[in-house]
Amino acid sequence: MNLLALDSRWRRLHDPAWISPKSGRSFGGLIDIGYDHPDPWPHGDLAECGQDVLEVGADKLSADLCRCDGMRFVRAMLALPIKGSDEAVQFAIWAHVDDADFYRYLEDATGETPGFAGCAAWLMNDIPGFESDTPFEGQLIPGDADERPTFEANDGPLKQAQAEGISFEALLDLYAATGNDIRADLTG
Repeated sequence: MNLLALDSRWRRLHDPAWISPKSGRSFGGLIDIGYDHPDPWPHGDLAECGQDVLEVGADKLSADLCRCDGMRFVRAMLALPIKGSDEAVQFAIWAHVDDADFYRYLEDATGETPGFAGCAAWLMNDIPGFESDTPFEGQLIPGDADERPTFEANDGPLKQAQAEGISFEALLDLYAATGNDIRADLTG
């Protein structure tokens, strides 16, 4: 049994038929969090520009790849399991990779040279509660066909959270810190 099933807020979060009396919202499950661009990107949001690709000089941003100030970034997924459940909140993040790894990733993605085996990477978005003065170092792990790679931290509090999970309260705090405070919506 999922221990969180005893928490009425968890049940409401997962019940698409339940409608919040405070806001009229319903959820139907965990809400994934995505970052439009890597934190160093200075040129605005891709989503707001109305184009598939945002180019400013030599800098270029698409939904899955970015070049900025000579650095290369790949869109990846980062999972944080939720303690007491079999679920994880997913973050669509940006990872900085070395040029050679970026081009190997591209060749694999286009089918030119399959076999990208993963590489060292650095998390380039601040995850609330895991902010750091320096980017978290980790590994980019290839996904199945048509899936983004995953980012796994090498050490520190993020690695611990990826291994052990976060509490439901920490999840609600994450949502609030990313502009989606649903705590009032989940109360009776």
